[in-house]
Amino acid sequence: MRVLLQRVRAGSVTVDGEITGSIQNGFVSLVGVTHTDTTAEAEKLAKKTANLRVFSDSGGKMNLSLLDVAGAVLVVSQFTLYADARKGRRPSYIGAAPPESAEPLVRHFAESLAQAGVRQVEHGVFGALMQVSIQNDGPVTIMLDSDQL
Repeated sequence: MRVLLQRVRAGSVTVDGEITGSIQNGFVSLVGVTHTDTTAEAEKLAKKTANLRVFSDSGGKMNLSLLDVAGAVLVVSQFTLYADARKGRRPSYIGAAPPESAEPLVRHFAESLAQAGVRQVEHGVFGALMQVSIQNDGPVTIMLDSDQL
């Protein structure tokens, strides 16, 4: 499982002209699932996300976690995190799990964030054509990969 975290001042997802999720101060979390992922990976990445110290303390040092700043997370499914562009000009997405496997794990990741103490967890719409608005803060962008944790 891969999670691309972007620290944001604000983030939102719009589907068919309607905002389906919106946050202030926290992470927009783009989540990709591969074939071998389980709920254990989702839980591990949720805990890492909630406790990652990339928010500024009073001295301006990145020393606080999402939990410390009472931040929010906007979870957006992103199968393209498993794109393989090594050959040709069209990426292969064969590394991404099929929707029937990926959707429950993306949902479990979001639920695990709430269980870890994240006060607000918002969502995109799985499989929909989404417009994601991200107001980066920093910018700070971090890739988490369950195979590397």
